Amino acid sequence: MKIYYFILTLFFCSISFAQSTISGSVKDSKNEPIPGANVKVVGEPSGTVTDGDGKFIVKVTKKPPFTIEVSSIGFATQKIEVTSASQKVEVKMENQDTQLDEIVVAASRAPERVKESPVTIERMTIKDIKKTASPTFYDGLENLKEVQMNTSSMSFKSINTRGFATVANTRFMQLVDGMDNSSPLLNFVLGNLIGISEIDVQSVELLPGASSALYGANAFNGILFMTSQSPFDKQGVTAYAKYGMTNQNAAGSNLYYDYGVRVAHAFTKHFAAKANFTFMNGTDWFATDYRDRNVSGRTRSHYGYDGLNVYGDEASTIISASGLPSDKVSRTGYNETDLTDSKVQNAKIDFSLHFKPWANDTEIIWQSKFGFGNTVYQGANRYYLNGFFMQQHKLELKGKNFFVRGYFTTEDGGNSYNMTFTALNINRQWKADKNWFTDYAAAYTYSSLAGQSADNAHILARKFADYNIAPLGFPLVPYVDPSNPSAPSGIRHEAGTPEFKNAFNKVIADPNVLTGSKLVDNSYMYHSDANYNFRDIIKFAEIQVGGSFRLYELNSFGRIYTDYTSQINYNEYGAYTQIQKKLMEDRLKLTASVRYDKAKNFDGNFSPRVSAVYTAGVNKAHTFRGSFQTGFRNPSTQDQYIGFNVGSAVLLGSAPDNLIRYSETLPINNGTDGQGIGYAGGSTSTINGNNAYYNSYTSASAQQFAALASTNPVAAAALLKKANVGLVKPETVKAFELGYRGQVQKLSYDLNGYYNIYNDFIGNITVVAPTYGTAQDNPAPYVGLPTTNPGTQSIHALVNGNTRAFQLYTNTNIEIKSIGFGAGLAYKLPRNFEISANYNYAEFDFDQSLDPSFEAGFNTPKHRVKASISNDKLFKNFGFNLSGRWNDEYKWESTFADGMIDAATVIDAQINYSIPKLKSIIKVGAANIGGPEYQQVLGAGLIGQQYFASWTITP
Repeated sequence: MKIYYFILTLFFCSISFAQSTISGSVKDSKNEPIPGANVKVVGEPSGTVTDGDGKFIVKVTKKPPFTIEVSSIGFATQKIEVTSASQKVEVKMENQDTQLDEIVVAASRAPERVKESPVTIERMTIKDIKKTASPTFYDGLENLKEVQMNTSSMSFKSINTRGFATVANTRFMQLVDGMDNSSPLLNFVLGNLIGISEIDVQSVELLPGASSALYGANAFNGILFMTSQSPFDKQGVTAYAKYGMTNQNAAGSNLYYDYGVRVAHAFTKHFAAKANFTFMNGTDWFATDYRDRNVSGRTRSHYGYDGLNVYGDEASTIISASGLPSDKVSRTGYNETDLTDSKVQNAKIDFSLHFKPWANDTEIIWQSKFGFGNTVYQGANRYYLNGFFMQQHKLELKGKNFFVRGYFTTEDGGNSYNMTFTALNINRQWKADKNWFTDYAAAYTYSSLAGQSADNAHILARKFADYNIAPLGFPLVPYVDPSNPSAPSGIRHEAGTPEFKNAFNKVIADPNVLTGSKLVDNSYMYHSDANYNFRDIIKFAEIQVGGSFRLYELNSFGRIYTDYTSQINYNEYGAYTQIQKKLMEDRLKLTASVRYDKAKNFDGNFSPRVSAVYTAGVNKAHTFRGSFQTGFRNPSTQDQYIGFNVGSAVLLGSAPDNLIRYSETLPINNGTDGQGIGYAGGSTSTINGNNAYYNSYTSASAQQFAALASTNPVAAAALLKKANVGLVKPETVKAFELGYRGQVQKLSYDLNGYYNIYNDFIGNITVVAPTYGTAQDNPAPYVGLPTTNPGTQSIHALVNGNTRAFQLYTNTNIEIKSIGFGAGLAYKLPRNFEISANYNYAEFDFDQSLDPSFEAGFNTPKHRVKASISNDKLFKNFGFNLSGRWNDEYKWESTFADGMIDAATVIDAQINYSIPKLKSIIKVGAANIGGPEYQQVLGAGLIGQQYFASWTITP
């Protein structure tokens, strides 16, 4: 408790010094006052903001002379020398019409003007955050050029740039104050769950495309930098409150709220601290897509139905009964809305202590971040992250030309659970799978013999299997498995009943995948990195060196990974250098960099980058850039160490030790032929990861075999193809990019084009492994006779359902190419109106016929258009913003479902009113005004409308 009292003391103590008082005013070039401008004494903690008339009074702890720095959104920063305590400071601010002179850091790991960036860079400033029409600044990122959002939940949005991403975007990195936001367990960013409060954002920079040369393996397709405000520069109490409503056909109208507070204070010129708290609560978008995931047009009445947002119907089998076709029968499932309360919450807490021990830029920072809440994540299944908790802690030493930082991330699954296994095991709570399918087959046979049509027989069979209602008065009794007489054989628990609730609570509290669905996680990620810039030592060029080290401690207790008995440790490290040189009177800037990275299970990789930037024109208003770089992505910890049964298949990573660590014993159905010859050598068979990778059939050939096996076994066997799946290895990209930035009077524009060549692209392939026999191309067919032929034995396994489906992580040896083009325009109209627009074209080239089982998962529209018009001074204290975006339809491929995402048009709008005397801004806005509901992730809820009103108070 002492540390908490210490922190409270830091925030509420008062310190007295002899002070000077300086007053003045701040106006624009038209002599109009600028309210809310920041006034800061350079080198001191003193600071204030101008009032509604542009006036200010600041108390200074030292005597003149000193320097005052004045800044405001949309204006160039001014510095004024104060030589006398009686001096009246009159500041004239010039409009910053050009965005090309704004300073960015991300592209080269050093401050540079936007127009000097060697690669495409997008950014969101404090001004952009203020005027965004989206409910949150993170939602507003979707309006940036190159950005596409994949929305799994109202509070879980995944950023995609340049394609090849699902919700689990392992090819994209997100840094907050230098810390990787990725989940140690899942290896990707959980939106803004532990990100940053919008009232603490200083800047947001986005690098679309490969950035491995400076940032390592995970910055493969893009990287987002979010930087918070320093308590030395921005002090006082800032607070906001939002209140609004969401509207969706499935969920109806529901209230939501979002509020936050930031407290920051510089106690001396050497020490400052800040703290943030935000909380959001609402109702999520209901996921109610009841289409069959496998067969188009199949309805819920079909005996083999497997709905997208229906769970539990993944349990299916081929039933040997009179009149039944060779097709699977599935158990009756539960809707997603039966399995979650659809509440979405997110709370974020962070605090930091900042020390400047010397009279220079050196700063020591301790920062702690905590994020927890409820949301829905979609991977191979849908997960309700309920009480999910994640935290990060960082210690950093940084100066003008260097930084050294170390941090760790850990998480706790809380009461999170997998919805598919929740439904599967609720079903098993009242009747075991074997009992249910046996009851179904018996009732179907009786009904068929009684002359019922196939459709009616299926209806009667399901009633008996679900409710023990015997068909047509036949004296049927529920089946009791003699090998497991204690197996449950009750009646179906209807959603909402006490029986259902009791079973539900029991299942989600149980981490055993065979009986429960709880997500258990206590994984850690430790990371350190450093950088030094020799620009003050070496003058002929700017040279940087740096490196990083990362260690994962995976501990899912066997729930996700194969860490059944102990945690899995995995490490990777890298080092880089970069040299920049300006020539031709600083018009030409050449950059070359290279990085070496090594991960535990793979050989090292070099990632070079070369670029050139040339600035033309008398005023240097036209900049041409070109770059080439190679990037790579190490397989994630999931790609290597997952061992997760998702019902329809087992997700299995390919690390060599993982193949041995994964093991499963399965029962054998019809293990003997009609003459008593045993094919499996017993009633069970034990398989491991080697069966999946080295003794399996391709999923496509197994499906073709099943469709023909009962009518033409010889022809069916000829269709079988052995899966040749290699262990996963790093994927690489060669990225070429050209761009042009320019400005003509008040029009600025940015054009870019890229061409990427991907090799060893990581993806998934589904295989079917027989639990006995040997997988072979075109094996000898099974015709019911005893045989010792291992290929024929594998056919016997397929015919009798003695198989295990695996979804494996591997690489395709087919080269994948992508090409894209982007254009962004911004224009300042008279009377403070601003318009902007951007367009993106994206396409990929992959010959599916060369690798039919591989899914590239481009998941990106070919065409996207975004535009906005705004005016922050429409008339006195009033501003507005109207933005819209459109994308055409595109194919969605993921481990959860494949299908088409429809074209969508979305309009957002907001109006705002400033109250300078209260230092407040009132904003009223709406997202997706009047538009139809739309979808960004197949299987996630349709996105409806969101209306909000907010009140923000600034110091």
